[in-house]
Amino acid sequence: MLFMVVEHFKGRDAVAVYRRFREQGRMMPDGLKYVESWIEANFHRCFQLMECNDPRLFQQWVVKWQDLIEFEIVPVVPSSETADMVTQLLSSPVSSKSDR
Repeated sequence: MLFMVVEHFKGRDAVAVYRRFREQGRMMPDGLKYVESWIEANFHRCFQLMECNDPRLFQQWVVKWQDLIEFEIVPVVPSSETADMVTQLLSSPVSSKSDR
């Protein structure tokens, strides 16, 4: 499953986050996969796309960074997959209230 992780750098201190990353890496447990990331132009937030089948792995990872970062972790679905699903729904006959 895919997750969008929004990291809010505490005190807007990206330097501290990058310092730890340089010294210790991402510190992710096995099974939590980094896909890609983007940094806000003002260095206040990082947006990371990650993949994981066990959300408890996020807890293990977050604990290692919680002194420097506040996290939002949101399950996401690629828009192409959502479009396919919606297209299938639109192609199905709509049931009337009497069918319920």
